Parts: sequence; structure tokens; C-alpha cells
Amino acid sequence: MKHTSVLLALPLVLLLGVPSTLSQTTTTDPKAPAAGANSFTEAQAKDRIEKAGYRSVTGLRKDDQGIWRATATKGDAQVNVSLDFRGNVATQ
Repeated sequence: MKHTSVLLALPLVLLLGVPSTLSQTTTTDPKAPAAGANSFTEAQAKDRIEKAGYRSVTGLRKDDQGIWRATATKGDAQVNVSLDFRGNVATQ
């Protein structure tokens, strides 16, 4: 009976885990940043960059390719960071 309960609970656990995975922003596509129509507001872009582990985000601006670019700090290093329309955060 325990085995059946575990099998029934597994889909629920997987389903509940999907939304939290989709809301995370730390995944970076090796091809990022990709140009495209970016619908993130400035506040959303800053929030996504910070959630990816960066702090002290300054100079945030969207370029003519739809990529948000800024300077930020990660660890002890100051880096150039970008956010593309897919939500990928990358450093240059």
C-alpha cells in the first residue's frame, strides 16, 4: 500500500515543482544574449538579474536589439551583464 501512495504522490510532486522551476532566472543559454522583442520592464529586468545572483545593478538600459544591459557585481568582481527576451542572464 505504501508503494501505491508513493506512485500516486509522484505526479503531484512533479507538478508542484514545475512552476518554481519555470520562475527561476538563473539558467543561461550559451547563445545568450539573443536579440528579440523584449517585454521586460526595467524593474523586471533588474529583478531577474538580481535573482541570478548579481547585486549593485547600475546603468540598466535596453539596447536597439532588445537586450537589457547593465553593470553589476558578482562576488568581488564588477561585470557587464545582459538579459535577453527569453530571460537569459549572461556576462560579457
